[in-house]
Amino acid sequence: MEEEQRMKLERLIEELASYRGRHTELVTVYVPAGYSIMLSAKQVDQEAGTASNIKSKSTRENVIEALGKISRHLKQFKQTPKNGLAVFCGNVSEVEGKPDIKLWSLEPPIPINMKTYRCDQKFVLDPLLEILEAREVYGLIVMDRREATLGVLEGKSIRKLKHMTSAVPGKIKAGGQSAQRFERITEGMALEFYRRIADSVKDQFFDMPKLKGIIVGGPGPTKESFISMGQIVTALKNKIIGVKDIGYTDEYGLKMLVEASKDILEQQEISKERNLLEKFFSALGKTPEKVAYGYDEVKKALEAGAVDSLYLSKGLTKEKLDELRKMASDKGTEVNIISIETDEGKQFFSLGGIGALLRFAFAGAS
Repeated sequence: MEEEQRMKLERLIEELASYRGRHTELVTVYVPAGYSIMLSAKQVDQEAGTASNIKSKSTRENVIEALGKISRHLKQFKQTPKNGLAVFCGNVSEVEGKPDIKLWSLEPPIPINMKTYRCDQKFVLDPLLEILEAREVYGLIVMDRREATLGVLEGKSIRKLKHMTSAVPGKIKAGGQSAQRFERITEGMALEFYRRIADSVKDQFFDMPKLKGIIVGGPGPTKESFISMGQIVTALKNKIIGVKDIGYTDEYGLKMLVEASKDILEQQEISKERNLLEKFFSALGKTPEKVAYGYDEVKKALEAGAVDSLYLSKGLTKEKLDELRKMASDKGTEVNIISIETDEGKQFFSLGGIGALLRFAFAGAS
């Protein structure tokens, strides 16, 4: 997600969260990626028929009008947008008896997989909030000899990409030469399945934008054998950041793998932030003329187009964050948001929480 997309999404969430209906007159519809938008429009039309049973006349009229607007909006699309669609509509008037039915529509920057229809006193925003957390993508592989599932983790959203099965049989109790021959055949079938998994891993992950790392899970030693056999292309093998023992190799296994990998994922985020701040503090010590910090100094550098990379602490006020991020976006400047949970993040916040690495020495810099 580009920084400008993130800012627009944050502002939309803030605006939608500010509305509260007097009754259940705020309608939320999420159409997931890959789902028929015409079917969604049909379901909204059916809900409009049900809404005719609402006892309160004003609520009934407002809900029916909102559903009508949503239906007409959905029918403008020939097909569902690539990443799905989120639509919000309802009476947001502050004056009793004078309805103001407004509609917002968003094609999210990353896929939404949640199908939702809800009529409430507030809009459903959790899926959009999860999108805001999706800064990096992690590949997920759960497997054993007989089954494999590939998926991705984007923020808190887990999405299945592919499920595969093999013809590798289970163990038999036969002895002698028959058992040895059976074992050779079984091993050959397992190797063929590993090759198929490796090919699918390459197809799904090799050109994936912002792939931060890959985590592999499954029962027993199969996953380690798969990794060590060298069938995964080197570029992807080097991205494996963790291997976890879990008991499932289906879509549920993807969820179990993410749950078991919290320590790895947290450390990845901490390492990324630590590296960013090491770069900033190192430049501050070695080339202070190419570093700016503090609100006034950084703002001047942004206005002059001198900022290469902007650092902003999460501890800043929303007004300052929005202002400086907007200025950075207008100048094509990279923006790094720094947490206040780590020691390095706290140190940066104590410095003022605003810093910049400059493209060139700037008269207003320290």
